[in-house]
Amino acid sequence: MLILFPSDYFSPKTIDSAFSNEANTFKACGAEIASVLIEGLERGELKTTPAVHTGDAVLYRGWMLPLAHYEFLVQSVEKMGARMLVSTSEYAAAHYLPNWYPLISHLTPETRFYNPNENLVDALEKLGWDRFFIKDHVKSLKTSTGSIVETPQDITTVVLEMQKFRGKIEGGLCVRRVENWVKNSEQRYFIWQGNAYAAKETAVIPDLVRECAQIIPSSFFSIDVIETVEGRQRVVEIGDGQVSDLVGWTPEEFTRIWF
Repeated sequence: MLILFPSDYFSPKTIDSAFSNEANTFKACGAEIASVLIEGLERGELKTTPAVHTGDAVLYRGWMLPLAHYEFLVQSVEKMGARMLVSTSEYAAAHYLPNWYPLISHLTPETRFYNPNENLVDALEKLGWDRFFIKDHVKSLKTSTGSIVETPQDITTVVLEMQKFRGKIEGGLCVRRVENWVKNSEQRYFIWQGNAYAAKETAVIPDLVRECAQIIPSSFFSIDVIETVEGRQRVVEIGDGQVSDLVGWTPEEFTRIWF
């Protein structure tokens, strides 16, 4: 098993310090590790140190990648006689909200999808919700005004802030209905080949996590679950496991999924 981590921008042959602890933990477990130049993927070049070898089973762990860049990574690895453990279609299935939402709409807040150029104020007024959570197909705004708006008119500011701080809106806009969640109750789980894992081995895996494990067409993804004030459990987010942070997990707990 070969784990690819983003390389340091100023030292391309070494792994970025943001991932060094995780990389060292994988290495201690017996996995091979290598750095991959993210800027190379943007230019249509695959540069890894050390090189990918024929027969390698490869997992990426790093920054979010646009689908085109991930597809290039998959194709380049395959040309070397190796294989990515997560296919392009699997990456897209978990990474983009419009792909996974229809499959589990009964387990997660109601969501509508819009083009950023639409009359968004009018669209939100027609929904008639009390509050709205705004994000693009991948991420929400975690700076400045934040992602929750109280009135339809506020969405204009959020969209401008997303473009300012993110540089672009990826895919389109997702408007999610705000539910009453219990603060600090969110937990992250990982799914690997249909099996669900919690950070603590003794933790009970919620039923809705096991349900998602059988529904989402990906071999590796994360699920964030939260409690409502009414006592229900809800799915906050699903993401590709290769680009999901270790929120609430240590590197040792994470590598236990494989070793």
